[in-house]
Amino acid sequence: MPAASEPPAKSPVRSLLAPEIEQRLAALRQPAYRARQLLQWLYEKRAASFEEMSDLPASLRAQLAASFAFDELQVIRKTGSRDTTQKFLFRLADGNLIESVLIPASPALYGDDSDRRTLCVSTQVGCAYGCKFCASGLDGWTRDLHAGEIVEQLIKAEALSGERVNNIVFMGMGEPLANFENLMRAVAIINAPWGIHLGARHITVSTSGLAPRIRELADQPLQIRLAISLHGATDDVRQQIMPVNRKYPLAVLLDACAYYIQRKKQHLTFEYILIDQVNDTPEQARALALHARALRAKVNLIPYNTVEGLPWQRPSEARQHAFLGILKHQDVSATIRTEKGHDIDAACGQLRLKTERELALDKTFAQIHEAG
Repeated sequence: MPAASEPPAKSPVRSLLAPEIEQRLAALRQPAYRARQLLQWLYEKRAASFEEMSDLPASLRAQLAASFAFDELQVIRKTGSRDTTQKFLFRLADGNLIESVLIPASPALYGDDSDRRTLCVSTQVGCAYGCKFCASGLDGWTRDLHAGEIVEQLIKAEALSGERVNNIVFMGMGEPLANFENLMRAVAIINAPWGIHLGARHITVSTSGLAPRIRELADQPLQIRLAISLHGATDDVRQQIMPVNRKYPLAVLLDACAYYIQRKKQHLTFEYILIDQVNDTPEQARALALHARALRAKVNLIPYNTVEGLPWQRPSEARQHAFLGILKHQDVSATIRTEKGHDIDAACGQLRLKTERELALDKTFAQIHEAG
């Protein structure tokens, strides 16, 4: 596993909470209102540099530039259009690539008709958990994102799309609960009135099943939502595609989910990617129905997005609807996700993986050309 990169020399300014900014400015002998001005520039006016902050003294802007850094997410690729799923590939300051996916207003995630514009946000470069159907972990884990890099994805997505994001789902690249401290810091910034000011109930954390962290998340004060990437309703099937199940088998995971529900007093969602002839059988549907009914969980069925180099296939529509029918017959609240992004490599990590391999191939050809 590659080592994490060294922390940046300057503090990422969008990783800081309001009290920390107040303390930093107080140490510079600045009046308290300067912190409010700085936060307004960061999150209301979306400044991209300290030079833009015209109502701050030039001397203070110079001090801030010497101490803090902006998270420069460079747009490498953008796929899709404004009225369809849009995918953004960003290059971080250290050269690593991450993805964000913007899903337009639709019943795509929860099966309702609300005016949701949902951004799927990455929390890591790559992933260490190796789910067998996912492109994010094919090249392993590189490093965690810091809070500012997480928050900046939302800011950049809104700027690129021209739309206000009103729903956030941490289910992009990486396992969010494996980057717990930075995740919680980013959630605090996104939720705070001085930050993005997005309500906690419009923020969902998706996890592959890190049971101890689910319990820790349950003890956090914010009423954020939880989605479980289940993808198998029995241990034998789930372990075929999700190695994390060996450490946290279903009994342990579902017990942690019950604790979350008891603490938060809200519904959770089971995300279930349907893979042909693997987890889409009637037996799996019946087992999934038992789990969902016991926890009063919603089920979001997701037809598999084909990933180049992986053997899995999407089930036929007939098999998808047969699976859904069993759940509904068992009085489970379930939907099949509306088709979004299958033609733009919208599954987690696909665009990054394709781009990195193209860049590596280009580099190889260049070296051959130089050698010749």
